[in-house]
Amino acid sequence: MHASKKQLEATLPHIQAAPTDAGPVELIVCRPANNQRKVLTEALLDPETGLQGDNWLQRGDPSATNQTAYRNMQINIMSARAAAAIAQNKSRWSLAGDQFFIDMDLSENNLPPGARLAIGTAILEITAEPHLGCRKFSDHFGKDAVMFVNSDIGKALHLRGLNAKIVKSGMVVTGDMARKL
Repeated sequence: MHASKKQLEATLPHIQAAPTDAGPVELIVCRPANNQRKVLTEALLDPETGLQGDNWLQRGDPSATNQTAYRNMQINIMSARAAAAIAQNKSRWSLAGDQFFIDMDLSENNLPPGARLAIGTAILEITAEPHLGCRKFSDHFGKDAVMFVNSDIGKALHLRGLNAKIVKSGMVVTGDMARKL
C-alpha cells in the first residue's frame, strides 16, 4: 500500500520543521550490488572509493562515455522525515537507494550546492546534480510519491534527497550528528 498524494502533502509541515543546523543519522545503507541493500551500523567513507562496500565505484555512470563513476553523485542523502512519509515503515527506507537518512532540513535554501556537512568524522560537499524520483522509486513507493518528490515544492525541499561527494575521509555511525559547516 502506497501513500496517497493527499497523505504525503499532509506531512509537509513535519518535514519542513526538521532541524536546520544539525540532525542525527537515522539509517545507513550500502548497495553491494544492483537492487541489493545492506543496512549498516557504521560506514567508512573515502573520497576515492566512496562508502566502503557500496557499488558506486563499480557501477559507474552509464551516461558517461567511459562509464567511470561520477564523483558528484558519490553519496545520496535523504531526509529521514521524507523517507518516513513516503515509505511508511522504516524497514522500507532502504528501498529508496540512498546511503544516508538524516533528520535535517535538506532544502535548497538550507543546503545549496557547495554547502558542506560534517557527518561523523567525514566531510561531504553537496553537489548540484538533481536527485529525482525515477521508475525504481515509483515501483517501490508509487506514482504519487514520485509526483510528490518531483513537484516544485518537492524539488525545492529536496524531498527525494541530495547528491554529495566526500571531501574528507571518515567514519559514520548510526546516531552520529550531521552538522552543517
